[in-house]
Amino acid sequence: MVSKHKNRWLRRWLVVIIFWAVPVAIVAVNEIREEMAYNTVDLDRALTTWNYTDAQRAAGAPAHCHGTPDEARAAGCPTDVLAANAPRQQDAINEYSVRRSTLVAYLWHAFVGYWVVPAIALLLIGMLIGMVRRALRRPPAVKSPANHG
Repeated sequence: MVSKHKNRWLRRWLVVIIFWAVPVAIVAVNEIREEMAYNTVDLDRALTTWNYTDAQRAAGAPAHCHGTPDEARAAGCPTDVLAANAPRQQDAINEYSVRRSTLVAYLWHAFVGYWVVPAIALLLIGMLIGMVRRALRRPPAVKSPANHG
């Protein structure tokens, strides 16, 4: 009878943590999708926005400088406009990279906090309950005085 129900709590624990992984994964995927969509739009806006001096504007640079830096270069954007906007655009690319790595770190901490820690806590509680039940199930060994004789 004991072998029939052996490790039943372990199977239950596995089912619980696997089902608990589903909402955690749904929240993580939604968070990644929303945050990266925002970051991508912000990066695209920074890369396709051009700043001109009055002289560059008078020379007709806005007609040639549009889109991403590669598109602007292909459209004949003057090199001085490309060079003037390059640091700002590089800063936007760097910030996008920082945001992406921050999101990964945030999601890792969320995964550990919302899935790993509860799974370990449930495992330890289950093991503790199992040990207490086992200790209560077995009667203490009775020493008979006849054997010591």
